[in-house]
Amino acid sequence: MQRRAVFNQLAVAGAAVAATAATAGQAFAQAAPASTAPASGSTLDKVQKSGVLRVAVIPGQEPYFHKDLVSNAWTGACLDMAADIATTLRAKVETVESSWGNQILDLQSGKVDLAFAVSPTPQRALVIDFSTPILVHSYTAITRKGFAKTTTWEDLNKPAVKIAVDIGSTHETIARRYCPKANILGFKTRDEAVLAVATGRADCTVVLAVLAISTMKKNPTLGTLVIPKPTLTMPTNLGIRIETDPRWKNFLSVWADGNRFSGQTREWMLKGFAALSIKPEEIPSEIQF
Repeated sequence: MQRRAVFNQLAVAGAAVAATAATAGQAFAQAAPASTAPASGSTLDKVQKSGVLRVAVIPGQEPYFHKDLVSNAWTGACLDMAADIATTLRAKVETVESSWGNQILDLQSGKVDLAFAVSPTPQRALVIDFSTPILVHSYTAITRKGFAKTTTWEDLNKPAVKIAVDIGSTHETIARRYCPKANILGFKTRDEAVLAVATGRADCTVVLAVLAISTMKKNPTLGTLVIPKPTLTMPTNLGIRIETDPRWKNFLSVWADGNRFSGQTREWMLKGFAALSIKPEEIPSEIQF
């Protein structure tokens, strides 16, 4: 019940930052009214007929996505997931480079058939649809070196504490909801928020666990990764276009549920982390997939 209440609070708060997200490029941009109408055709039919599954990919977002700058080849947990979906449909994966904000527009415009790791919010549900979650992960805080030991969100909820967040993200939503007394510093990107911690301009940054682990691996001297209590979680789903035909959504939801419950999703995530030389034992036990 407590987690359900927390999720409801996050959903309402997420709507409140949507306007800012449009300029920051971290959440999503509002689309023209015509693009919100349900599509008449079935994406499932189109993919099976063309033999191509077009997937939005985002550079520098390990373990989800990784782009080799020499070969331009894409790897990562979400690429393995996309390949599995495509195999079932007897199709091949076609990657379309995007961003966390633009992939919503890419779905609406029909540029891609599928977007991975999309957190559902009421505002986004007005313009795109979602499968069931591919995984549920926790929010963490990365505190700078020398910062006081942190065990709860209340430890960060102080006027003297500077929290760096990427504007318009769910990271900002969490920080403002649970640390309203803190000094919230907004940045255009997550990398800028991390840099603020590294340079001492901020005491910590709030970030989802999956991204926090890879951030700490890239910046081992950055500080300390903590999971403040109460543990806050957010599902991440597959994003799709709104369609009158429910078969594409139903197929992806069955795929997501089956792989999540069987442990296969966890295996894909661990493989993505392994590419960053992150071993399973280095992942905090509180972080589940």
